[in-house]
Amino acid sequence: MANNASPALKHTLHTPAHVSSLHYTSEEHLLVGSDDGSLRLYRLPDSKVAKAVRGLGAEISSITSARAGSNKTGELWVACGRRVLRIDIESPKIIQSADDAMDSIEIGEDEEDLINEIMLSSNQKHLAFSTDSGAMGVIELATHRISRMRTRHNSICGAVSFIPDRPSEIISGGYDSALLHFDFAQGNILSRHDFGESFHNLRESKLTREAVPPPQDSGVSLSPPFVLCLSVSSVGIIAAGTADGHLWIGTGGEKKPSGAGKNKRTRKWEGLREEDSVSTKVAEGPVVAVRFIDRMDLLACTLLGTITRYTVATAADESTQLETKAVSTTEVTSIAKVNGMATSSRSAAVAGFGKDGKGVVEVYQWDTSA
Repeated sequence: MANNASPALKHTLHTPAHVSSLHYTSEEHLLVGSDDGSLRLYRLPDSKVAKAVRGLGAEISSITSARAGSNKTGELWVACGRRVLRIDIESPKIIQSADDAMDSIEIGEDEEDLINEIMLSSNQKHLAFSTDSGAMGVIELATHRISRMRTRHNSICGAVSFIPDRPSEIISGGYDSALLHFDFAQGNILSRHDFGESFHNLRESKLTREAVPPPQDSGVSLSPPFVLCLSVSSVGIIAAGTADGHLWIGTGGEKKPSGAGKNKRTRKWEGLREEDSVSTKVAEGPVVAVRFIDRMDLLACTLLGTITRYTVATAADESTQLETKAVSTTEVTSIAKVNGMATSSRSAAVAGFGKDGKGVVEVYQWDTSA
């Protein structure tokens, strides 16, 4: 994406059920998961459904796939309910079902322990997951061995990510207003960041994603700082969005230049270090999605569909600053509530449902000629 590019709406896609998850493949094809257990593949700019999977039995909460250059680029991992499925989206079958899945692994510990987010490691050996019970962990894909971290969130764990260039480290965010950093090979917690008071009764109240409080008309958010989303850039900077409208940036884990064309990798990732972070109020309602689109730039989207591009900068005193790119904010046109966002090298897809209750995806592109 060009540094000063402005987003333009290029495609609007409609689905019968709410869109619950989005993912771009390495070929930049768009995958759309719905809460009725269906999955659709679009090869834009063609707006027709190219492939589909139906009858997966539960809401598709997350989708992940191999990066470019892999010999498994047609394989997807899909989270639905308590299990993850491995699906070959390039199968000759136009419409597949759960019976066509190449693998099925149950993760949830009981009927109410649903999976929220999954991510495939860069070496494709592990799949990270987060669940409603507050658990996070990894699956060793060769053996299907599940390793849950010994420390959990006190409430729903909604987001999880690998840390680039650190093969055994993951980061998670929860509705207990905390970020937790783990070495999953050892199962140990390495660091944490707490945004505010932990709400220990949330698990008992069975709070779900749909219960995230709406924006307050008064302009004063009464929502607690639940961590709803997170993203880690290729150089180790982390961004997290909260239910009370804050965007938190941690730069303590950034790989610093150490010569011509080289980055210095520190012995320990310190992305959650308080003195190298900044929290900025960017919305009156929840920030539900955040994605880095390059080393220092990111997109954030609110529940009601305000998409803003930010850049992370360092002041003269080396403190972290958050700046808004010129001409970088746009509003969705037909989505009443945003459930997710996915980005590719030149596009961003935002999705949820419209006023009619049906699923909507809006795809924005940037002028990359600048």
